[in-house]
Amino acid sequence: MPTIVKSASDSMVLSDDRREWLRIDDQVLLEYRLLSESPGAAVSNQIKVTPESITSAIAKPTADLLARSGEALQDSLLVPWLKKIDWLLDLTLKTLATMHPEGISMAQVTDVSLSGGGVSFYSSREFAVGQDLALKLILPPFTPIQTTARIIRVDSARHGEQGHEIATQFTLISADEQEALIRHILLTQAERLRKQRSNP
Repeated sequence: MPTIVKSASDSMVLSDDRREWLRIDDQVLLEYRLLSESPGAAVSNQIKVTPESITSAIAKPTADLLARSGEALQDSLLVPWLKKIDWLLDLTLKTLATMHPEGISMAQVTDVSLSGGGVSFYSSREFAVGQDLALKLILPPFTPIQTTARIIRVDSARHGEQGHEIATQFTLISADEQEALIRHILLTQAERLRKQRSNP
């Protein structure tokens, strides 16, 4: 069953496990729309994809998997098949993008600030505080997260190449997905600490 998180104080009542408020800066595949919009709505509101962004989005999960697996998958017969699937997806999406120059809906590699309670990101589209978003994230390497979130802050003063800074708080997320998100944050923090210690 989904876990409804109404506010920071409410979620603290639901659980005194403070792990969900740990935060990291990361890169994930992200797709978002207003909750009031249909999944295929408003092509004009979709981010215009480029051949480069398609290649980046398709390659990221496999690259993340290989990076995390180290030498375990280096000589695996699975790797050529993964790359072949990536190539086919890349070709298919680029063909779709050519057929629909007005834009297609797909997740983009996005810089985010992640916690178990919400996500912040930059958007070229302007939103308002209080609006609800439907979010799809793909955590490395292949962990999908579907959630709804309320916009709690919009910083348009920092509008530039990255767009408006949008801060959100999850309002509906399953316990399993929230646990996967927290696990990803803890694992990423541990990996970064190990790298810092091995490269002082």
